[in-house]
Amino acid sequence: MRIPRVLLDAQLAVGQELSLTRDTAHHLRRVLRLKDGHPVQVFDGRGHEHEGELLGEDRVLIGESIEREVESPLALTLVQGISRGNRMDYSLQKAVELGVSAIHPIFCERSVVRLDEKRLAKRMAHWQGVIVSACEQCGRNRLPELGTPSTLMDSPPNPDGLGLFLDSNGSETLSSLERHDSMTLVVGPEGGLSDLELTVLREAGYRGIRMGPRILRTETAGVAALAALQALHGDF
Repeated sequence: MRIPRVLLDAQLAVGQELSLTRDTAHHLRRVLRLKDGHPVQVFDGRGHEHEGELLGEDRVLIGESIEREVESPLALTLVQGISRGNRMDYSLQKAVELGVSAIHPIFCERSVVRLDEKRLAKRMAHWQGVIVSACEQCGRNRLPELGTPSTLMDSPPNPDGLGLFLDSNGSETLSSLERHDSMTLVVGPEGGLSDLELTVLREAGYRGIRMGPRILRTETAGVAALAALQALHGDF
């Protein structure tokens, strides 16, 4: 059985006994049915990881530090147009697996999803859970930053490094890009980005990138572009 990985938002030190969250303890003890002494790996979301050992019902003993680097040398920020439930979850999960350092959800003119303040808070908590679970699964020790959702037309995000957006009529391709250490990728929701949004992004310094002659779904487009960028400029 693969050793489970769990996130603990705490400073980790050898010999500490730390409490697990209720959900984590339930998953390890009731779902996986792990017993006292079972090994786990604990990470803090800030780059540190330790061996661990289950104690009692909801505690873990912190063991030796695990020294390994799994972060990409390419700092990737994904600006993702907010899409419906499972599509958005898939986009976030795969973005984490593909090594992004930050994710900023945005509302676009063609976004189907509309959220009031209460529903948005619940959705943000859910998205954070998706990111944590993806980090636990893929072996990352740093949690990508989840930005507060904004509206593209009102506040287009400043690109971190080279700013890119997917444009079926773009004149450039991913393979034609010069090398950069930091990149920001904008992916539209269902229906894509509007002509006005494309203009706003260009005026903000973003460049349109064409990804072949086929029309890709929003959840496919982001994954394909991120994977290609990692292959061309990252650690693939």
